[in-house]
Amino acid sequence: MTQRRRSATPAPVFAALGDETRLRLLARLSHGPMSISGLTAGSGITRQGVTKHLRVLAGAGLIRGSRRGKESFWQLERRRLEEARRSLEQISRQWDAALGKLKIFVESEHT
Repeated sequence: MTQRRRSATPAPVFAALGDETRLRLLARLSHGPMSISGLTAGSGITRQGVTKHLRVLAGAGLIRGSRRGKESFWQLERRRLEEARRSLEQISRQWDAALGKLKIFVESEHT
């Protein structure tokens, strides 16, 4: 499967994660590689729908696919999820620092 060039920013990852169906697909893939047939089974989504979501996840670098005979298998790219987690932690630290400064400012105005 071809992989599109990924952006250095985490924005495509967060955009891909912003869909409930894609989150469910990632959760299923967290247990190991699965075929499109396996991912479609019990999902209530057509094979074409699952394929569309898998392409979005692959474009964001969250999964990668391979072919075995006529079947496509997909697996999670844990490294890319780890990068997203680190980005969220950085944003959290920045917010904590900004809120800390605001607290100091507000408290100094009232003393």
